[in-house]
This record gives sequence, C-alpha cells and structure tokens, in this order.
Amino acid sequence: MNFHVMTLFPEMIERAMNESITGRAIKAGYISVDAVNIRDFANNKHNRVDDYPYGGGAGMVMQAEPVYRCYESICHSIGNERPRVVFMTPQGRTFNQKIAEELSQEEDLVLLCGHYEGIDERVLEKIVTDNVSIGDYVLTGGELPALVVMDTISRLVPGVLNNGMSAVKESFSDNLLEYPQYTRPEEWMGEKVPSVLLSGHHKNIAAWYREQSILRTAKNRPDLLEKAELTEKERDWLRKQQERK
Repeated sequence: MNFHVMTLFPEMIERAMNESITGRAIKAGYISVDAVNIRDFANNKHNRVDDYPYGGGAGMVMQAEPVYRCYESICHSIGNERPRVVFMTPQGRTFNQKIAEELSQEEDLVLLCGHYEGIDERVLEKIVTDNVSIGDYVLTGGELPALVVMDTISRLVPGVLNNGMSAVKESFSDNLLEYPQYTRPEEWMGEKVPSVLLSGHHKNIAAWYREQSILRTAKNRPDLLEKAELTEKERDWLRKQQERK
C-alpha cells in the first residue's frame, strides 16, 4: 500500500507515520508514505497557496492550481495512473472499518488535506473521488484525519501486524466490539483473571470471547448489534442475560 498525502505540513504526517507499528511497516516495506508539500507547487516567490474567497466571508481559501499541480506530480510519479483521491472533509461519509477495508484494496491512495476555510471547489470536482469524515466536528486541517485513515488501513495490509489474525479479531470487524483482555499478574487488587482464560481449553475460550463481545456491544454500542450476524441461539442467550439485570 502506497499512501500519497497532499498537505501543507508534510513533517506532521512523516513524524506520526514513522512511529510504532506503521513506522515498522514502512521500514519493512509493507507500506510507504509520501507526504507531498502543496506549497512546492505554488507559482509565486512566497509559496503562497491561499487567497481571499470570492463573495466575501472570513478566512482564506486554498487555490486550485497548486493543489492540481501537486496531484499531477503524484500521478506522474506512479506512472501517470489516476489513483483514488480521498479528501478529508466533515462533509464526507463517516469513516468506519468497512470503508477502511474497501480502501485497503488500493495499491496507491492519495489523501488530500485541506486548511484555512477550505479548497477551491473547482479542483475538488476535478480530482477527488471520495469525501471522507472522521466525525461531526471541525479540525484545524486534514492531517489528523488523514493519519487516522492511514493508521486504520495500514493494519489491514498483510504483514503489517505481527499476528495476521489481529486485524480480523479486533473491534468492528464483524460489527461487534472486542472482548476484554487480560495479562499478568493473575490477580490484581483483588480482581482475578476469568478462570476460563486459564483453562487452556481453546473451544471454551473462543466461546467466552464471543459471548463477551456480544455483551459488550449490547451495552456500549447497541446500534452496532443491529448489524451483527448473530444466531438465534445467541440472540436468545443475550435476551436472557439482559433480563437478569
């Protein structure tokens, strides 16, 4: 997976992505991150990329030309292909695991980070294929959302996680939240690790994981549970658990 980030702050992207799991994945060659500075494509001596909005209003708007030239440079670097371009905007569809899985199938993915009051609509209409939001709030720029999207997608790239099943078993993979996790010591502040996890009985442990995921989702995210694929036996079991409370 090759990420190409169009940004005014490439160092922000590079520093974050070169840490932890994504940093190791970059070194191992499973993913690559090319943070391209939009200012490098300005056609003025001060590398200015913004101007006042037509029609008035507060703030500044990023100009179309440097954004488009930046995009063309990326396309040229990957063999004149026209990759998918994800614009990070609160007006986009809300990012989730399903979208991450969809985008992880791309070989090259461009993420466009806006700033100021936005980007000239004309260039957005010309190059953007996907509008994506990470939530109903406004941030200073698109860099943090882009990092969220790249981190999520990276975990789905084969080889990035040490345990190939980790991404499959995590929260949201099947519209269920992840089950509780425990480690040593066996007892801490009077609380013990559930005995089933110490049994070594893999079938029972797997069943406990499933039950806990269902219970946790029902408690914390009942909206997800409506989309989860539960058997009738599991739904009956859940109803009985809830009736006992």
